[in-house]
Amino acid sequence: MNDNVNQPKHYACHEIQPIDYINANRLDYLEGNIIKYICRHKFKNGAEDIRKVIHYAELLLEMRYGERNGR
Repeated sequence: MNDNVNQPKHYACHEIQPIDYINANRLDYLEGNIIKYICRHKFKNGAEDIRKVIHYAELLLEMRYGERNGR
């Protein structure tokens, strides 16, 4: 039986689970989402997950560095 809560298939292929990496490195919400979506894009939502990575990276640029769209 698949355990989509504790061990979803789209993360099972990684040596280090994204949640373990995120927690061990004390990444914040935006950074954690970038890791989460980049790790799963090949196995779950493809281009949609890459767009989410870009979205969260742009939010990080804006909120942490005061830049909008790389400016």
